[in-house]
Amino acid sequence: MTKKELVAALMEKHNSNAKDFKDSKVDELRKMWETGDNLPASTKKAKVVNTSGKRKTAIARATVKAGKGRVRVNSEPIEILQPEMARNKAMEPLTIAGAMNRLGSVDINVNTIGGGQMGQVDAIRTAIARGLVHYNDGAEGIDEELRDEFLRFDRSLLVNDPRRKEPKHQMGRGARAKWQKSYR
Repeated sequence: MTKKELVAALMEKHNSNAKDFKDSKVDELRKMWETGDNLPASTKKAKVVNTSGKRKTAIARATVKAGKGRVRVNSEPIEILQPEMARNKAMEPLTIAGAMNRLGSVDINVNTIGGGQMGQVDAIRTAIARGLVHYNDGAEGIDEELRDEFLRFDRSLLVNDPRRKEPKHQMGRGARAKWQKSYR
């Protein structure tokens, strides 16, 4: 719904005759639009948070929004993520947030690309943790209490791991290994 449509709808609601419409009503409608009070439910936007996490070359993008508590990774429930060790690691932020009653009313969708399996899992857990902290049950700002709990548990829940693969160098088959030297 555009601003013009909203104003027209509110004008109809408050006064059916345009002749009787006064400046005080216009100011009242303008104030309603700016503050978001007493607006129809269709015009209010639900809070949606987009976050990302990285590990090596893996990237995970998470979308957190109001919902029923569903968590999906690449369009599949996180509960069927394999292997079990990877699933447990990806669910760490959900376990902590669930213990603090911050998880019941949000849906989380995560898409991952690149990297290997465990790199993707680390990226997933970072994206989920950041999303939950920034969502803050739909309120403005970040959830300081949840953020502090995540940091106390493991700093890499909120901060990307900066380590990367060292590039291969000349005179060898890898970053550090060198071809064997022979004098005869």
